[in-house]
Amino acid sequence: MVVSATLGLLGACIASAPEGIRRQTDQDEDPDLIEPGSPTGERPPLPPTSDPHALLGADPPHGPFTGGQRVLIQGSGFTSSVRVWFGDTEVDPASVIPVDPGRVQVVAPPGSAGAVALTSQNGDDSSTRRSLPGGYTYDALYAVPNAGPVSGGNVIEIYGHGTSWDGSTIARVDQKPCDPLVVDSPEKLLCTVPKGTPGTKTVAVSTGDVSHLVLDGYSYEDSENGFKGGLSGLPLDGKLKVLVFNNFTGDPIPAARVIVGTDLASALVRETDASGVTLIEDASLDGPRTVSIAATCHSPISFVDVPVNTVTVYLDPVLTPACAETFGNPPPVGGNAVSPGLIEGELVWDTIHEFQKGDWLNIPEPRGPNERLAAYVMLVNSDASGSFYLPSPTSAITPDSAGSNGYGFRLYATGSNRALYALAGIENRTVSPPRFTAYVMGAVRGVPVAPGVTTRGVYIAMRKTLDQALVMDISSPSPGPKGPDRIRASVSIMYGNDGYINLPVGVQTPLIPFNGQLSFVGLPALTGDLAGAVYVSTARAVTGPGGLAPMSVVGRLLTTTTSQRVVIDDFVGPPVLQSPAINTNWNGTHLSLTYAGGSPVDISVYDLVSGNGLLRWTVAVPAAAHSIQLPDLRALGLLHGALPSGPVTIGVYGGRVDGFDYAKLRYRDIRPAGMKAYSTDSFNAHL
Repeated sequence: MVVSATLGLLGACIASAPEGIRRQTDQDEDPDLIEPGSPTGERPPLPPTSDPHALLGADPPHGPFTGGQRVLIQGSGFTSSVRVWFGDTEVDPASVIPVDPGRVQVVAPPGSAGAVALTSQNGDDSSTRRSLPGGYTYDALYAVPNAGPVSGGNVIEIYGHGTSWDGSTIARVDQKPCDPLVVDSPEKLLCTVPKGTPGTKTVAVSTGDVSHLVLDGYSYEDSENGFKGGLSGLPLDGKLKVLVFNNFTGDPIPAARVIVGTDLASALVRETDASGVTLIEDASLDGPRTVSIAATCHSPISFVDVPVNTVTVYLDPVLTPACAETFGNPPPVGGNAVSPGLIEGELVWDTIHEFQKGDWLNIPEPRGPNERLAAYVMLVNSDASGSFYLPSPTSAITPDSAGSNGYGFRLYATGSNRALYALAGIENRTVSPPRFTAYVMGAVRGVPVAPGVTTRGVYIAMRKTLDQALVMDISSPSPGPKGPDRIRASVSIMYGNDGYINLPVGVQTPLIPFNGQLSFVGLPALTGDLAGAVYVSTARAVTGPGGLAPMSVVGRLLTTTTSQRVVIDDFVGPPVLQSPAINTNWNGTHLSLTYAGGSPVDISVYDLVSGNGLLRWTVAVPAAAHSIQLPDLRALGLLHGALPSGPVTIGVYGGRVDGFDYAKLRYRDIRPAGMKAYSTDSFNAHL
């Protein structure tokens, strides 16, 4: 059998740990048993050496073949001019941070799967050149995204390098198979993640006698990325399979009702079995049909005109005492199932004195008694259009902060590998709102985090000046009687697959009508530690200072340069609900709408909410203007399985989705986060 080189790293460790190697997240964790690559930051010291210029190891000793992650090189005799090679590729000097004579932090360059030698040398002094054969291993695969909910069901992409994946390939997350697994190409898999437990897990892929494994390739955590559930399979032709699961736990829902059709009197109605599955066979299933799923104490969902033979749904439990009395304790939801880990490190400024603190010389001096120099370290986030929020003053790093050759910070985080960024500038907390002007920044990826464990020795170089400007050319949509009345435009930075960096200069809000240019001054160049990142431009037409509906959003226009204007002129028109009429009675079955101009949409989504927000019905329609009929779910008699009579809020989203294919719809496609552009509004009625 051929095994990925990542496994080869374990040999020496196994010899010294005959009990075996276990994950940090195992329930019976032995605190004295450390897994290779685990993010403790407290590994046993490397053996002493008499070589004045030794190269001893890397932490972590492996990473994805795409590079980009933080690696701490350990040895002796390093100077401030130290250079590092991974195989034949030299590390970008802009990403090298000499910490002390025994440590230097670098960003791993891209490489080919397998083990490579690490080499270090001080400047041009070849007498200090040392190599460590097999000192670092490029993993043959990685997952995107690399984290998701414990309920499973989300779809991740597994990328390989030099792999030959085919129909015989088996992929596993935490030793449980992906089901289903789609082989998209010899180097790309689509894996539906199985249900799991909180923590960092292995990802393993095998084809015949060739296997690849990454120990910390995926994390189960309290998060949701939307790549789960939806439509799949072959064209509908006499058979329909429906799978129904609890959205919070991932458990199957037995006795859920599946309704195929728009009228209960003539529809095909079936129940799921103990495994949450029902297979419906009927000659009438010869073309697109409306499929609705409802269950006791769960919010229902409907897909109009389903064209394929498989529907997979995740229903939200209804958290009400009535359901607790019927089924026991309410299902677990909310909070964070994983205890956070602590990241400790330093912000490092360049200095002419080797391995000493550098001064904040790339930031102007404060002008008055109410201003001070301050820096903040933050995690990248999932919202490209999010605003920058100034952290608590208690988390500020200042020139008086302690540190060895930098300025110390501490940050709690969950997950497996996280990306951080730091901003430094001048702040004034005496004004309202507090004012913070950032002048420099730094960023680092691949910081390992484990529950309840401290990761030490994370260094962020504060070299990146915020001196770039991006121009956005916007043509606003025409407002309707309810709005929108202003533009909210933003620019952020997509930092690889890790998330988005929001900046203080990232949002502007001119009033509608607006047809002109906005200039965002204070962006970093995408070089050095930001190599491979992209600028993300978004614009939304919103109503009122709170940015409320009706709104129209254009998001995720990607650019790698500030030398060209970003043109945004394709807003989606706001939805106009025709039936039911606003503030009238709704019969619970008929809905129709149009859109007030603008660019066309791929999908319309209704979010029907009643019972004081307790229960909501989601309806997905593959069309813009339409008139649809739905079954009256109230007639099923399910306890908290249909909208109760009373006031109902009808929210509507109309969206464009990149590469849209309704036959391959995922939950993400019916949410704003998955739409390239969308409009939304809400209306009141009475059921």
